[in-house]
Amino acid sequence: MSVVLEAVGLTKTFTLGGGFFGLGAKRTIRAVDDVSFTIGKGRTLCVVGESGCGKTTIGRMILRLTAPSAGSVRLEGEDFTQLRGEELRTRRQRVQMVFQDPAACLNARMTAAEIVAEPLVNFELLDPAGRARRVEQLFDQVGLSRGMMGRLPRNLSGGQRQRLGIARALASSPAVIVADEAVAALDVSIRAQILNLLRDVQRQTGVAYLFISHDLAVVRYIADEIAVMYLGAIVERAPARELFEAPAHPYTRALIASIPATHPRFRKKRAALTGEVPSAAALPSGCRFRARCPLASDICATQSPPMRAIAPGHEVACHNTTTINQGG
Repeated sequence: MSVVLEAVGLTKTFTLGGGFFGLGAKRTIRAVDDVSFTIGKGRTLCVVGESGCGKTTIGRMILRLTAPSAGSVRLEGEDFTQLRGEELRTRRQRVQMVFQDPAACLNARMTAAEIVAEPLVNFELLDPAGRARRVEQLFDQVGLSRGMMGRLPRNLSGGQRQRLGIARALASSPAVIVADEAVAALDVSIRAQILNLLRDVQRQTGVAYLFISHDLAVVRYIADEIAVMYLGAIVERAPARELFEAPAHPYTRALIASIPATHPRFRKKRAALTGEVPSAAALPSGCRFRARCPLASDICATQSPPMRAIAPGHEVACHNTTTINQGG
């Protein structure tokens, strides 16, 4: 597998508080804690977890919209976190983003064609005639009629606007696209169309996706590999099929059990989670999930579980993995 994106020990902390004149108590929030992963060409890594777990912060660090407090991002073998100035601007064309709300991320005063051509202009790619041909090709690729090129975003449907956002992300021929809740704002029927489009585009271009979502039903459809996050850390990472068939971490099991069933007879007893999510500014000692874990033991209160392999490509951060597997 040809690796196009590698995150190594990504960490992001924020300092809050201080009050007036900075005299009050300050708190440090560890939004992302020592996260590492790789994504190969033409592959999709989905990062899942509850709101506030740090998954969007990871996406922002990958895009260099937020600087990591520690760690690095390697894009096609190059340390992306160390680039500055014109060198950074040039390399940005290789990593693009599809946003959650297409209406909020499209310039309301630009036509659809101008929006798709914007990256080509910004990165000084192609001559005017070449840009026009590229825009037409992108409209065809994402399933938009060329007759829509002159329309403003407000004259397009939600699904059409998201297709436009995907076309814009593809314009500079990126190696990686970060998709942050890319279908969360769409109707269910439109979601399926956009997910199919993303898969088709990936097969055609070999682009890699970092797909950020809280919806495991969506993730199950599009993921090659899944990383489950809880309070800033990855607690389990595995190939998608294996993670759904044999989840090892109690948090992963609870998330999968919470997926709504399509028919009452398929409903399963949900894995119980007790207690509240701890504050990221006051993480518990030992395992950060122990306060809500039905399998917590004495060691969980004193030692943070390291990530360890339990099968090829399947890693979990849990002291009681054996107990979990025996429990089914």
